[in-house]
Amino acid sequence: MNKESFVIGIGELLWDVFPDQKKMGGATANFAYHVEKLGVKSFMISTVGHDELGDELIEVLDRAKLTYDVQRHELPTGTVQVTLSGNGIPNYEICEPVAWDFITMKPEWEDIAKNASVVCFGSLAQRGEVSRKTIRQFLQLVPDSAYKVFDINLRQQFYSRELIADSLKLCNFLKINDEELEMVAEMFGLDGSTDEKCLKLIADFNLKLLALTCGTDGSHLFTDKQHSFKETPIVEVVDTVGAGDSFTAAIVAGLLTGKTLEKTHEMAVKLSAFVCTQSGAMPDYDKVQFVN
Repeated sequence: MNKESFVIGIGELLWDVFPDQKKMGGATANFAYHVEKLGVKSFMISTVGHDELGDELIEVLDRAKLTYDVQRHELPTGTVQVTLSGNGIPNYEICEPVAWDFITMKPEWEDIAKNASVVCFGSLAQRGEVSRKTIRQFLQLVPDSAYKVFDINLRQQFYSRELIADSLKLCNFLKINDEELEMVAEMFGLDGSTDEKCLKLIADFNLKLLALTCGTDGSHLFTDKQHSFKETPIVEVVDTVGAGDSFTAAIVAGLLTGKTLEKTHEMAVKLSAFVCTQSGAMPDYDKVQFVN
C-alpha cells in the first residue's frame, strides 16, 4: 500500500438516521465513496464502536468495495438524527461522544500519508482532542504537492475561530458554502463582495483552490487567477444530504484526471444535483453519466 497514491478521507464515519431509515454517512466518508465511484482510488480512515451499528457500517463499506482502515472503540458508533424540511434541507442532531471522536494515529498510516495525492478533512471530526491531534499529525506528513482539502462543515457548536484558523493554515483547498462563508467572514473580519471574500481567503491562507456552493444560487471555483461559475440545475429534490461532499469529490476526481477547471466544475455540478434527487448521501450510480 505504501507505494500507491491514495485520495484519503479522514474523519467521521456514522449513520445518518432519518425518520424512516438509516444511511451510512459522515462528510469524509461520503467524499471517499464518491471519489471511488468516479474511478479514483480512495481510502477511508475512521473509528466505529464495538457494536452492531459498527458491524453494519463495515458491511456497507465492504459492499461498496471501499478501501479503509476503521478502528474499533468502546464508545458507540456515531449517529446523527436527520430531519428534513419541506424542500429537502437537512437539520442534524449529532451525538457525542462517539467512536469517531477517538481516531488514533497508527504507525502504518505514516506511509499512506506520505504517498497521498489528496486528503480531505473537516471541522466536525476535530471536536475531540484525540481525533483532532491525529488528523493534524496525519496532515503534517502529507506532501506539499498534494491537495489538502478542508471541507469546513460547520455543525452545531462543534467549532471555534481557533479551530477554523488552524485548519485553514493546514489546507490548500477550501470547500465552503455561502452560509459558512458569512460566518468565516465575520470570524476573520472579511469585508466586500462574495468574490472579494473568497479571494482574500485564498491570499491570506495561500490556497490553491476555493470551492463555494450557494444552494440554488449556483457554485463557484476560485483560484488566484481563475473563476468558474455554474448555475445549479433545477431538479426534484429528495434531500440534499451529502450533495456538497459529492461536489468536493468530483472536483478532486476532475483535477486528478487532468480535466480543466471548467470541465471539473461541470462534473461536480451534475453529480451534486443527482445526489439531491436521491435519498441519502451515497446513492449508487454509473460514473459514465458524470465523467464524460
